[in-house]
Amino acid sequence: MKSRTIVCAGIALLVLLGVTPELGRAQGVVESTNNPTQVATLHWYAANQTTQFSVGSFPCGVAFDGANVWVANLGGNTVSKLRANDGANLGTFAVGSAPYALAYDGANLWSADAAGGTVTKLRGSDGATLGTFAVGNSPVAIAFDGANIWVTNSGSNTVSKIRASDGAILGTFNAGNNSQGIAFDGRNIWISNSGTASVPGTTVSKLTDNGKVLGTFTVGSSPLAMAFDGANIWVANNASNTVTKLRASDGADLGDFAVGSSPNGIAFDGANIWVANSGSNTASKLRATDGKLLGTFAVGTFPVNGVAFDGTNIWVTNGTSGTVSKM
Repeated sequence: MKSRTIVCAGIALLVLLGVTPELGRAQGVVESTNNPTQVATLHWYAANQTTQFSVGSFPCGVAFDGANVWVANLGGNTVSKLRANDGANLGTFAVGSAPYALAYDGANLWSADAAGGTVTKLRGSDGATLGTFAVGNSPVAIAFDGANIWVTNSGSNTVSKIRASDGAILGTFNAGNNSQGIAFDGRNIWISNSGTASVPGTTVSKLTDNGKVLGTFTVGSSPLAMAFDGANIWVANNASNTVTKLRASDGADLGDFAVGSSPNGIAFDGANIWVANSGSNTASKLRATDGKLLGTFAVGTFPVNGVAFDGTNIWVTNGTSGTVSKM
C-alpha cells in the first residue's frame, strides 16, 4: 500500500509538470520544449531571473573581456568593471566625455566618447589609460576586427579605422548617414544609416577593410545597433519595432521579426539573438535560425545600446535606472 501511494504521488507530480506517463515508456514534456531532466533546477518555476547591479550615471555601452563586464557610463564620463560571475564592482575608471559604446580587443577596452570626439584605450587588467585618440564628431558605435578598431562618427558621417596596437589612425572614410551601429562579420564592416528623427534612415552599408562601400541594403526604419551570428547580420530597427536578418555574404533579406518597442541594443549568444527594447523596458530573445520569438523579459528602465553575452548570461544596460541587468 505504501509503495502504491508513492507511485500515485509521483504520477500526480508528473501531470502537474506537464508530463503524461505511459506504461513502460516515458513521453517527455507534452507541448513544450522544456527538458524534463531540468526539473531539479526549478526550470519551470516562474521566478524573476533578472539580477541588476548598480553602475554609474546613465549606462550605455557594454563589453565582455572573458572574465569581466565593462559598462560605459554616459553621464559620469567613466566605465565600470564588474566581475561577471557575481557582479562585484572591480573599479570605476575615467574616460572621455560621454562614453557611449565599448569594444574589447583581447587585452584592452576601447571607449567611444560621444561628446569628446575621441576614443579612449584602457588596459583591461587594471583600467589604466593607455591613450586617447581623436576621431570624428560624435563617435557612438565601435567594433574590433582582430587588428583594428572601427568607430562610426555619427556627427560627421564618417568611419574611423584605428590600429589597435598603438592608436594610429589608418583611415577616415565617408560613409553612413548618422551611423549609430557597427558590426564586423569576419571580413567586412557593416554600419547602420540611422538618419534623423524627422527623416529616419532605412539602410545599412557593407564596407571593405579600406572603407569602400560594397553594398547598401534596405532594412527597417531608423536602424541602430547590429550583431553578427556567424553567417548573418541582425539589425535593430528602432522606429519599426523589428529586427532585420541579412545574409552577410550578399545582403539578402532573410526576414523581419517583431520585437518590443524601440529596439536598440542587440547581441548573439551562440544560438539566439537578444534585443534591448528601450520603449518597453524589456529584452526580446529570438531564435537565430528562424527569428522565432522565444521570450520577452523585463529589465531596468530605458535599456539602450548595451547588450553583451558573457558565455553564460546576457547583460543589458539600463540608462535611466543606472543599472545593468544580468539574465
